[in-house]
Amino acid sequence: MALLIDIRDMYKIYNPGENEVRALDGVSLTIDRGEFVAIVGQSGSGKSTLMNMIGLLDLPTSGTYLLDGKDVSRFSDDELSDIRNKQIGFIFQGFNLINSLTAQANVELPLIYRGIRGEERRKLSLSALERVDLTSRKHHLPTQLSGGQQQRVAIARAVAARPPMILADEPTGNLDSSTGQEVMHVLHELHEEGRTIILITHDDKIAETARRIIRIHDGKIVEDREK
Repeated sequence: MALLIDIRDMYKIYNPGENEVRALDGVSLTIDRGEFVAIVGQSGSGKSTLMNMIGLLDLPTSGTYLLDGKDVSRFSDDELSDIRNKQIGFIFQGFNLINSLTAQANVELPLIYRGIRGEERRKLSLSALERVDLTSRKHHLPTQLSGGQQQRVAIARAVAARPPMILADEPTGNLDSSTGQEVMHVLHELHEEGRTIILITHDDKIAETARRIIRIHDGKIVEDREK
């Protein structure tokens, strides 16, 4: 498999000086295209900070991040935004849906930002909702959906534009175990289709469903194993 992510000696330091906090403390790792990786750690371990770096939502204090062979530190804000929009699908614990928009409209929103026109947008959004078995709920508002259904809308939104990489931050955190298993099933289907899946979780059982587990503690990688 081709190398997708190459992080070298990455630090993220808050309040530099006497009271500094090293959210990331010399992290180095590589992830190949098409892998299913779980980054696991407890609250405050640095796992969400690492996700923010991988997803280009934040920049490190120091270190190098090559995404698909390109040094992201050389990109402008507009270029970073463009990469996030076209190459990365985000799934968050809090769903991040807009309550005034229907399920279909929520899924279409990032497609609008990509400049995809109306009819194609509708086709992609309906296809994504069909994948998560929510076509019958396409006209429902988030408040009319269960937590599991809202998370499936969020997954549809993340995959509608068919990005090659999916970043899932605690995607089962607000769900019961049965609904969480349904969400993980969808992520595994996406992986089988060739997408790179990076799962952020504090739950060891969820992490064990991944092909590779990276454990982080106090901003350092303390375990990296393949199953």
